[in-house]
Amino acid sequence: MATKKRRDSEVPATDRLAGFPHPRETFAFLGHEDVLARAARAVRSGRPPQGWLITGPPGIGKATLAYRVARYLLAYGATDRGPADLSVAAKDSAAVQVSAGSHSGLLALRRSINPDTGRLMNVISVNEVRKLGAFFGMTSGAGGWRVAIVDTADDMNDNAANAILKLLEEPPARALLLLLANVPGRLLPTIRSRCQRFDLRPLPLLLVEAELGKQLPDLSKPKRASLARLSGGSIGLALQLASGDGVMLAEEADRLITEAARPDIPALLSLGDRLFRITDGIETLGAFLKQALTDRIRARAHEGAANLDLWLQCFEKLNASFEQTSLLYLDPRQTALSAAGVISSTVRRAGPV
Repeated sequence: MATKKRRDSEVPATDRLAGFPHPRETFAFLGHEDVLARAARAVRSGRPPQGWLITGPPGIGKATLAYRVARYLLAYGATDRGPADLSVAAKDSAAVQVSAGSHSGLLALRRSINPDTGRLMNVISVNEVRKLGAFFGMTSGAGGWRVAIVDTADDMNDNAANAILKLLEEPPARALLLLLANVPGRLLPTIRSRCQRFDLRPLPLLLVEAELGKQLPDLSKPKRASLARLSGGSIGLALQLASGDGVMLAEEADRLITEAARPDIPALLSLGDRLFRITDGIETLGAFLKQALTDRIRARAHEGAANLDLWLQCFEKLNASFEQTSLLYLDPRQTALSAAGVISSTVRRAGPV
């Protein structure tokens, strides 16, 4: 029986944290004052770079910054007529349309639904990226600019990446392309070299705790401190951890690394069984595991530790394993065992991380 084609409005918002406003509806941008200042100078100069690469871990604020830049450009153009912090009043007509996802001068690309299976695709396909050609070919929207956001660019397959590269090589006038990336190293070097880069760093834990207190006032102070630590300085990730099975999965990811020398096989099999019963459990565990490993590798790099190339290889193997599990709907138990084996092997060769 043919699969019913799902409308765009029915596509899950993968860039939205359930229960909280979408980044296009978020007007506060916390803790990245230096990046915001650079972005403001670029936009208000009159000639902003047409390709931006906004990087940082999940939940750190990449999409929030992208929509802030988009709102300003669509409201004021590349001028200094608006506020120096790129803020736009929520009641401004451009802001209202951006929040509703209805502004003709803004296009957001993300993973779409596979028409053959009805499932969310694991990559941003070239068909999605091709929408940019028609979009940038249209008459400019209000403010004279067109803005496209790709969230996230490291989800693009090879054909999509090459299509983006061609666009960056021949950028249309009065158009801005904002590429968001959790792992920018996965992008083509030629894409990275053609973009102005804005790196969002982990936020101070006290700032994360304070924001958790505002967003989730019923949380105890010790709980807020624990969530801030587990989040690695990401407000979005801390909020995700606070709901459902987030804390358990983050702790399991941390345990996979700290106990890698002596993996507990029965515990890993039990974890796999639990992942079966959690929506997006294996994807969430993979995200937490990769984030925990990234934080540790970064800390060791600052210490001048040796053998980090082996840990980077470990990261790539884990990333491929979790992607394959999601793509092919493989057994989470086998993925958990495989991840523990990869980390354990790396510990024996490179020492703990």
